[in-house]
Amino acid sequence: MAQGVLCEVNECMYWKSGNKCSAESIYVVSPESSHHVSETEEPGCKTFEPTR
Repeated sequence: MAQGVLCEVNECMYWKSGNKCSAESIYVVSPESSHHVSETEEPGCKTFEPTR
């Protein structure tokens, strides 16, 4: 489990009680393949997998 990683997306299969992320690793990307994130944009979590 990734240590110290919090997640509020409880629709993700890696979400655990207390907003913990149970994924072994996290892959985060910039929006629209840009390498810069502004204050109004949020990076995307490619580790996300919907709950079944």
